Amino acid sequence: MRSVLPTRLLRAKAAVAALAAALLLSGAPSARADAASGPPPMADGFGLTQVGGATGSATNFVVTVNTPQVAGAHRIRVLLPSDYAANPGKRYPVLYFLHGASDDPGNPNLAYPALLAAKSMITVIPDGGRRGWYSNWLDQGTAAGAQNWENFHVSQVIPFIEANLRTTASKKGRAVAGLSMGGFGALHYAQRHPDLFSQVATLSGGNELSRNHAVMRAAVVATLTNIGAPLCGTSSPTCSLNFGPTVSSDAVFGTPYPVFNADWRWNEADPVSHMDVLARAGTGVTIYTGNGGGNPAEPEFWVQSASQHAKERLDALGYPSHYVDYGNGSGWGESCNGGHNYGCWAQDLVDFVPRLEAAFASA
Repeated sequence: MRSVLPTRLLRAKAAVAALAAALLLSGAPSARADAASGPPPMADGFGLTQVGGATGSATNFVVTVNTPQVAGAHRIRVLLPSDYAANPGKRYPVLYFLHGASDDPGNPNLAYPALLAAKSMITVIPDGGRRGWYSNWLDQGTAAGAQNWENFHVSQVIPFIEANLRTTASKKGRAVAGLSMGGFGALHYAQRHPDLFSQVATLSGGNELSRNHAVMRAAVVATLTNIGAPLCGTSSPTCSLNFGPTVSSDAVFGTPYPVFNADWRWNEADPVSHMDVLARAGTGVTIYTGNGGGNPAEPEFWVQSASQHAKERLDALGYPSHYVDYGNGSGWGESCNGGHNYGCWAQDLVDFVPRLEAAFASA
């Protein structure tokens, strides 16, 4: 015998179903809000394969990738402006910020306050290795494995970012800056790819590799051979002296010894020798340096002369630059002592970021 439900019970079931549907619908925006609070989705491509998902917040997150260009897994930190998610039709210029030796984008200190406070640009901090020197190494057969850092950054990271984020994908919408080893990298990339970047900044950079600056060459060699850290560029309070597997002093640029011009690759990579490229390209140039308190045992003491030589080269070309030599750090922020450290770089960025955003806005 067929059961017939009373009309009142049917109505009650309908009401419960309607209430459940309403609750589900009312919960949907909350679910969307939760999703929006995390990092945006990033698709693999350009030779990069992600390892797991992005970690962090919607505006400060890290993506880990594998690439055949460089052995191992590599982190890329991305800082988005606070209004990025709320303005889906807006595009943003990008600063590619290169870290120093013995550092890694997983280090939260690299998200400097001035970078986090940027209102109108994206900052991307790619892994440059503990001593990658932002170059395709001459010797790819060392214990370090594949070391094509320039290929990784220029041919993979930049298009990966532009494919996944709303960027201004043109020269006027890109800048490159870096500190210590990354300062060298910034000038090196801007000079080798003048069509890519409209602005370049070097903060306490290893700006001179010619035979005229043997100390800077020695600093590079020290990172390769693990014999010390004369140019450690970490944004952490302490520096690890382990730069990875010990490799030959010739691994990146060939022999550093100036015998019968055997060191020509070092001279070719020397940023001071190629400042004319930036002048011809109309690239905005910014240079920051201290003096290490006048102490030759402090890395910044040697950085200062390299920075001065870069500035002198631009002056000889009649090309303007923004040059700041804060000496012993007096008056340059609250934590700068003129040394090769976080306190001075943080203040450099306080000066640089607003100027860069203004340059992007007027481009």
